[in-house]
Amino acid sequence: MIYTCTLNPSVDYIVHVDELRVGELNRAVKTLTFPGGKGINVSRVLKRLGVESTALGFIGGFTGSFIIEQLQNENIACDFVEVPGNTRINVKLKSGTETEINGQGPVIEPKYEEALIKKMQALTENDVVVLAGSVPSSSSPGIYEQIIEEAKKRKAKVVVDTSGPALKQLLARKPFLAKPNHKELAELFETSLHSKDEIIVYGRRLVELGVENVIVSMAGNGAFYFNKEMALFAEAPKGTVKNSVGAGDSMVAGFLAAYTSGKSVEESFAYSVASGSATAFSEDLCTKDRVEQLVHEVNIMRF
Repeated sequence: MIYTCTLNPSVDYIVHVDELRVGELNRAVKTLTFPGGKGINVSRVLKRLGVESTALGFIGGFTGSFIIEQLQNENIACDFVEVPGNTRINVKLKSGTETEINGQGPVIEPKYEEALIKKMQALTENDVVVLAGSVPSSSSPGIYEQIIEEAKKRKAKVVVDTSGPALKQLLARKPFLAKPNHKELAELFETSLHSKDEIIVYGRRLVELGVENVIVSMAGNGAFYFNKEMALFAEAPKGTVKNSVGAGDSMVAGFLAAYTSGKSVEESFAYSVASGSATAFSEDLCTKDRVEQLVHEVNIMRF
């Protein structure tokens, strides 16, 4: 089983207005509401690609109930820890450019953290745990480390898709897969990256640090893949970008969907890039049909 863990989920409220007038009344021309959070996005894309998963994390209030209801409507298994307070609402305001306003989540007390970590004791060597997204400000800074420790004890594979100090801490635990974007990769090594050659240097360095598989995403400029045996670059398919939310999460889901079904690393990487692009070209997350159309447009080169 694949388990996705979202510590700080959200209801994503997307509002389209023709022209935003600050300080005046604005009327939406279209609104959309989705269950949000990086791990939840991974679960939703996995389901669309025909792979089962269970969504874990913290959930609360009427917004949390909305997320559970929507995931159940998509036949995605949930095993959240319920907490007092409301899961946050993130507003994506689209008017030519996109403006984001991320809400505050509920306070996570230690007893709820302990309940989530306890769930990891049921993991086996056949399971994968995806740790995705930010750590709530009220949570213990080391909660991801505690989760990965429990997973490692049981030989489960761990996928890491977060940023900042949490990412640096988790890389020391030698995860199965890490997916930083090029900016997050630069932050990890306290540098700036201006060329593909520089990305190759630091992507390989993550492998040297013990990460089994590394995907470095660069939005419309493609992506890199690294492991001990190879370095790959994929050109992104061409299309009109409609959605910046969830493309990276779709890449994680695409790679896992292909890899766990027995595909090669190269095939899994191509499927990952196609999944990210398919989401970027859609209002919502990608569909399997669109991914399988785009995967033939992904050109992969070896280094």
